[in-house]
Amino acid sequence: MKNININYPDNVYEVLTEKEKTMIEEVYHLKTNEIVYKDASFLKDLKHLLRNRITIYKDDNPKTQKNGKTLSEVPLFDTYNKDLKRDTNFDINTFNPLKYKLDFFANGTYVYRIDNTNYFIQITSQYRNFKR
Repeated sequence: MKNININYPDNVYEVLTEKEKTMIEEVYHLKTNEIVYKDASFLKDLKHLLRNRITIYKDDNPKTQKNGKTLSEVPLFDTYNKDLKRDTNFDINTFNPLKYKLDFFANGTYVYRIDNTNYFIQITSQYRNFKR
């Protein structure tokens, strides 16, 4: 369900990067064209998610670390690609958050801890005002 109150920054109108294409195609697999590339609105939502709403950060201070689910508690989003595998070793350069059923389209902001690391994934609400 689309909401007209989403404030999209201008960067959602730029073409996909190779890394973004790789992430999307890994998850949507043979249905990528049908589900993502042929649906301009959904593609824009995914660009907004990847470019503006997902933040992966490191916090080595136990006093400032957020409590939340660990990534291992989140199921894989393997609806379109049954061969998806859970990450066993975290690498910020190759990590694909789209592989997981994170709360991407909820109203709130959610934080997940990447197991056995001091890395966190923050998903910011799509309804927050982003700079244009």
